[in-house]
Amino acid sequence: MEKKTGGKVWLVGAGPWDAGLFTLKGKALLESADVVVYDKLVGQGIMAMIPHHVKKIPVGKTAGFHPVPQREINQILLDEALAGKRVVRLKGGDPFVFGRGGEELELLCQHRIPFEIVPGITSAVAVPAYNGIPVTHRDFCSSFHIITGHTKKSESAEIDYGALVKLDGTLVFLMGVTAMPKICKGLLDAGVDPDMPAAVLEQGTTAHQRRIIASVKTLPEKAEKAGIQTPAVIIVGRVCALEKEFHWAEDRPLGRLKIAVTRPRDRGSVLAEKLAFLGAEVVLMPAIQTVAIEDNQTLYEALDRVRDYKWIVFTSAAGVEAFYQAMTNRKKDIRSLAGLKFAVIGTGTKKAVEKRGIFTDLMPDVYSGAALGQALAKIAEPGDRILIPRSAIGTEDVIRPLREAGLLLDDIPVYDTLEAEDGPLWDESIDYAAFTSASTVRGFVKRNPDLDYSKVRAVCIGEQTAAAAREKGMRVTVSEKATIDSMVEAFLELAL
Repeated sequence: MEKKTGGKVWLVGAGPWDAGLFTLKGKALLESADVVVYDKLVGQGIMAMIPHHVKKIPVGKTAGFHPVPQREINQILLDEALAGKRVVRLKGGDPFVFGRGGEELELLCQHRIPFEIVPGITSAVAVPAYNGIPVTHRDFCSSFHIITGHTKKSESAEIDYGALVKLDGTLVFLMGVTAMPKICKGLLDAGVDPDMPAAVLEQGTTAHQRRIIASVKTLPEKAEKAGIQTPAVIIVGRVCALEKEFHWAEDRPLGRLKIAVTRPRDRGSVLAEKLAFLGAEVVLMPAIQTVAIEDNQTLYEALDRVRDYKWIVFTSAAGVEAFYQAMTNRKKDIRSLAGLKFAVIGTGTKKAVEKRGIFTDLMPDVYSGAALGQALAKIAEPGDRILIPRSAIGTEDVIRPLREAGLLLDDIPVYDTLEAEDGPLWDESIDYAAFTSASTVRGFVKRNPDLDYSKVRAVCIGEQTAAAAREKGMRVTVSEKATIDSMVEAFLELAL
């Protein structure tokens, strides 16, 4: 293969799962990468940070499941770097804490490929913390030790249990669930107190994390009875008893919910941030994307005679974005809008308009197209000309009352609503889907064509959105108001 210049590899630790634990440097590298080579245990929220255009190469790697052998992963990194690509090797946890990071660097070093290491928060510390277990505490221990449950040469690591028991510190076993009976027996044979507190922590930092607290003697039996599966972390030490007092993650208002946010990628952040702040595990699952219509001559002509209008009506934040981008393209600023009045469908659209330094004049009490059209029809004067820059698939709801009132309308498509190109798909671990428009429902259905929609619990922002979800057989909850805050309130009620 011909070697090009500029190729480089970054080994980036993704942390245990929660996207909030991902580093700022890691996020910046994802946004500038050409290629991302990722493990299966990288959190869905982190995967959603990867831009559409970036080449993504899955290499599997969960406990006992390595569809792509390590040597092939090493070769992939080398080949992509030799092709001049910026390569991010995205690994769960920390690359150098039983993450095989050292192995992946060896081939790169042989070929003098430049690289950087971006540490991640290891599950050995984060998962116990999310379960209220500090790995160190001055009243209980003076050290903690991380041990792997298996090695490169063996599925069952050869561990000096006698040495571990003598250390009298907290023991953290990674990748040791299948070897749990052997680990506990080894500790008992080495003289550990049979009543020493122990724990196994499953799916740590997720909404569905579970913990089994027992003793070294009883942990394997209790874990088997509870059906504990990988990924999980085993903790042995007196600090395990502190979880009764220190547990916190599941106590947050939405701490036990995993919620899919289906808004377009560039506008899902506000809802996602509010839900995450309340403890929810949020999966960004954009069902649609909005794309401004390029070289929109019809809109340009309207902007050239914008003073002919009395009202400009916005039915979405995407319409606001496309309108102001067209103004920029046409070399116009807000001074050209002096004297015009602005009507908006709801608070999100209002914020998008006012962010440009223009206060809105009308917003209906009910955030719907029909209510907006009816409210404007009541106060507009005969002869008023109205500009409505909106989606190419906009409904007649807002238009009908204005036409019936005899008002002059220019209804101009300014953006297309398309099915999202990629992103996570629905899986059974998700508790709820948040839908903010009927188009997000339709996009979700197209992205998940074989899904039994009766299994989807949907929280919808208004009746029009709810109707689209009910049509597919989803179990629907409608927020009291058509606002993001009201949707959040609906989730809080559901979590009670």
